[in-house]
Amino acid sequence: MKSKRFVVRQSLVGQNKTINVEFKNGKTATYNHDKVFAIMKDKLEAMPCWSKYKSYTASNNIPMMVRNEDID
Repeated sequence: MKSKRFVVRQSLVGQNKTINVEFKNGKTATYNHDKVFAIMKDKLEAMPCWSKYKSYTASNNIPMMVRNEDID
């Protein structure tokens, strides 16, 4: 799956999707959605955006909490 932003969505959990993202600053990253969700789950569930939209996005970079993790 290709994206222009880092995204974690409830609807993608359990599908083992690999997401290729190209940020607007030209940086690229590839990550496994389920691995990222597992790492971020507690933080996501505390966020208003997750409660309301069941989605989290970042348009400039991968979040710090998963940056140094094995997310491929």
